[in-house]
Amino acid sequence: MPDSVWLDELNPQQRAAATHGDGPLLIIAGAGTGKTKTLAARVACLLERGVPAERILLLTFTRRAAQEMISRAEHYTRHSSRLAVRSSRVWGGTFHAVANRLLRQHGHAVGLTPDFTVLDQSDAEDLLNLVRQEMGLHSREKRFPKKGTLLEIYSKCVNSQQPLEKVVPRDFPWCAGFDEEMTRLFAAYTDRKQQIHVLDYDDLLLFWFHLMRTAEGGRRTAERFDHILVDEYQDTNKLQADVLRAMAAAKRNITVVGDDAQSIYGFRAATVRNILDFPKQFPGATVITLEQNYRSVQPILAAANAVIARARHRFTKNLWSERRSEQRPLLVSCVDEAQQCRFVCTRILEQLEAGVPLRRQAVLVRTGHWSDMLEVEMSRRNIPYRKFGGLKFLEAGHVKDLLALLRLLENPRDQVSWLRVLNLLPGVGGATANGVLRFLAANNHDFRSLAHCTVPIAARERFRELATMLTELAGEGNALSAQIERIRQFYEPVFRDIYDHAEVRIRDLEQLAAMAVSFGTREEFLSDVTLDPPSGTSDWAGAPVKDEDWLTLSTIHSAKGCEWDVVFLIHATDGVIPSDLTTGNAVEIEEERRLLYVALTRARNWLYVCFPLRYYADKHVLGDRHSYAQLTRFIPNDVRALFEQVTLTLPKPPSGGRGGAKVETDARAKIRGLWSSEGG
Repeated sequence: MPDSVWLDELNPQQRAAATHGDGPLLIIAGAGTGKTKTLAARVACLLERGVPAERILLLTFTRRAAQEMISRAEHYTRHSSRLAVRSSRVWGGTFHAVANRLLRQHGHAVGLTPDFTVLDQSDAEDLLNLVRQEMGLHSREKRFPKKGTLLEIYSKCVNSQQPLEKVVPRDFPWCAGFDEEMTRLFAAYTDRKQQIHVLDYDDLLLFWFHLMRTAEGGRRTAERFDHILVDEYQDTNKLQADVLRAMAAAKRNITVVGDDAQSIYGFRAATVRNILDFPKQFPGATVITLEQNYRSVQPILAAANAVIARARHRFTKNLWSERRSEQRPLLVSCVDEAQQCRFVCTRILEQLEAGVPLRRQAVLVRTGHWSDMLEVEMSRRNIPYRKFGGLKFLEAGHVKDLLALLRLLENPRDQVSWLRVLNLLPGVGGATANGVLRFLAANNHDFRSLAHCTVPIAARERFRELATMLTELAGEGNALSAQIERIRQFYEPVFRDIYDHAEVRIRDLEQLAAMAVSFGTREEFLSDVTLDPPSGTSDWAGAPVKDEDWLTLSTIHSAKGCEWDVVFLIHATDGVIPSDLTTGNAVEIEEERRLLYVALTRARNWLYVCFPLRYYADKHVLGDRHSYAQLTRFIPNDVRALFEQVTLTLPKPPSGGRGGAKVETDARAKIRGLWSSEGG
């Protein structure tokens, strides 16, 4: 067992987890208990024990998380230059990135060659929609699900390993009645992907799963690693758990870290059962619970503990902190949404004047539209904010265009990329594009044959330039940066004809070229930018925030993993938390309870939970139709006692007609007179 000074930085539970020997290990890490530090320390301990870095697999849900843990492991082993260098060779990354890497090395066992390309989500939607149209499912008298919904249904079936007839009634009831058509559509979509040699995100996991079921390929893949470590295990789906069980079946050296109380991604097919059932799936597993919280003051933890204590199925833990405070979290009852907005903005500014910068404050909502009225009030009060959103990098049309051209060089059979590129040319519509695709297929997808392909007169010049460029770059010996530069020579004149604000968008193309410098091959670059894309593009959906300070406005789901000094949770009413769309069964309701727990545990020092009693039916129309709401069912009376309760009221009108004021007419008598026998 290592005897390093840095182990003294860990509390007893963290140290026990980091120095655990062989065999399955489950680390139940409550909110703010230092799970990243613990997992990084475990990687460092394995290195010090002599486990080769390249035989350690670290699976996370973002590349940044993997890099952070490996960087910390390097910090812990900095006294040993040998270990610090070795730690950089740890296999770290997301499930999909690791699957992509393994399938390119061992995919032949399941019928894959290494030159497949990966579709991002929007491209997968487009291909599914193309097949949908070819099957005539777009022109029905009865509404048929759109491409985005169809891909969600397909993905939910794949990742939950559940049949269509179970997934649709439970999660997509408005799509019921089309099971037969969707089954045929998904079969045709699967066939088309295999024909054109592309994989979508779900395929990466599916092929990894089937690879592990092969005798030779599964054995060789599993034998690559002596230890497997998994972060955020509560967010895994059934397919991922099945893959991990197969990977760890022989050596059983698997460490998973997570918190059942923060399992909130059921809509992505994640299931809390994976972490709850881990001790059953790996008999003899050691379970270590991290309960010391380094984030929140104790009164906030007391309220959060009380909320999650009512969960039906959970690992028992009681978060505690050495950070004491006399200030309990505030439970604020507002008359209506407008008063809630005024209260929140007033307290934000009070906290700012008290020395808490806006960037250390956040407002959390169940879903994005619940902040509409608050955004108006914050703008009126001159409170700058950033709302999680904007146009994602890979969703920007000009970025997708350039990547499509690169994908054609990697995989000339990529039908989605061909259709995107051909539609850039003037005079080319669906019929012409399909004609070009048939021509290519008949000529073995040889770019040189394009010189003999017939296209409309308006497109001939650009089509000839496209064919020349693809033929030039199809050969060996072109550096990736040179390929992108050559593509830009062809693309930029097309790009300027199609898109407005070209000078703003051009920076994204420059960013792509700069990113490509650090990659050795086109395949590596395409896989990386598809599986772990930049979050944003120069073409933002709104004006940039130029203020020196700003507040965060976020959904609870997006806030997971974050923390702020001051947190406002708004609309904590039944029907919002839990959402009235997720109260169909006990499983959904329990996930909503965990969602509230996640929101509460984001706060370090101050927590405001606000709920308006009255909602107007037409928020943006003058009218008075309204309904009354109740506080969320997850904060019953005994939990309320852990909050400081504040009840806001409407301002009283100024007093006037009392104390001897003259009565000019006895209206009461006149009204009574309406019903008297003598009349008015």
